[in-house]
Amino acid sequence: MRHLRLGVAILTMGNRPDELRALLDSVAKQDTAAAHVVVVGNGAPLPPLPDGTTGVELTENLGVSGGRNAALDELRRLGNVDVVVDLDDDGLLISPDVFTRLTELYDRDDELGIVSFRIADERGRTQRRHVPRLRVGDPAHGGLVTTFLGGGHALSMPMLDRIGGWPDEFFYAHEETDLAWRALDDGWRVRYAPEVVLQHPWTSPTRHAVYHRMVARNRVWLAKRHLPALLVPIYLGVWALLTAARSRSVAGLRAWAGGFIEGVRNPCGSRKPMRWATVWRMTKLGRPPII
Repeated sequence: MRHLRLGVAILTMGNRPDELRALLDSVAKQDTAAAHVVVVGNGAPLPPLPDGTTGVELTENLGVSGGRNAALDELRRLGNVDVVVDLDDDGLLISPDVFTRLTELYDRDDELGIVSFRIADERGRTQRRHVPRLRVGDPAHGGLVTTFLGGGHALSMPMLDRIGGWPDEFFYAHEETDLAWRALDDGWRVRYAPEVVLQHPWTSPTRHAVYHRMVARNRVWLAKRHLPALLVPIYLGVWALLTAARSRSVAGLRAWAGGFIEGVRNPCGSRKPMRWATVWRMTKLGRPPII
C-alpha cells in the first residue's frame, strides 16, 4: 500500500468560529493524520487556530474558486501532498476513519481523480441536490459519476497538476462541474463514495443573494469553455427550459436571465472543448453533458 499524504483545505468567511473549531477538532481526531491543514480566511480575519494548522488571510473575498486556489498554493508550498481534501467550514467529520477510507480508495485506483463525499444533516438525511446523479434513488448507493459536491470532496494532486486548479472566473457556482469535466476529459475517474460522510446542516442554495445570477452566468461559461460547438445551444436550451418550468420567483427568474446574458457577453477564460469520446463516456455514466 502506498503511503499517501493528505492535505486539508478549509475556507471561511470568519462568521462561523464555533463550527470551524468543531470541524478542526474532527480533522484532528482522524485515525489517519493529515500532513497539512490549511484554513483560508476569504476576505476575513481568521480566529485563533490550533497548533499545526496554517492560516492564510486574503485581503478580499476571491469566492470559492479563488479561495480554494489560494489553499492549493499554500499546500504546494508546504509540500508532499498527494490528495487534497476540501471541507466546508460548517461541516463535520462524524467518523474518525474518513481519511483512512480516502487513502484506501486512492491506493486502489491510480486513475481516481475525485472522490465526492455523501453530505448528510444531523438526522442522517441527504438532500436530493447533494447526490451527484440524475437518478437520485438511494443516496447510499455509490459509483462512478460525472460531477461532485463542493462541501466535501477529495482531489488527486497529480490530477490537479495536469488539468489545473479551480476556475477563478466562476467565483461561486458550478466550479465543481468545470473541474470534473476537465478531469474526465483528461482520463480521470470521479467517484461518489457515500461511505465517506460530511455532516452538514440542511440548507437551500438560494440562501446566497447572488445564487440565481451566478448559476446562470456560470452555466453559460461551462458550455462556452468545455462543450463541442454542436452541444452548446442544446445544453443551454435545455437548462433555460428547465429553469423557466421550475422557477417560483419572478425576481429570481429575472436575476437568472441577467446572469445568462452576462455569461453570453463576457469572456470566461480559454476554450478547450471536450472530446466526443468524453461525451460518450459521460453518457454511459448516465449524464450526457446536455442535462
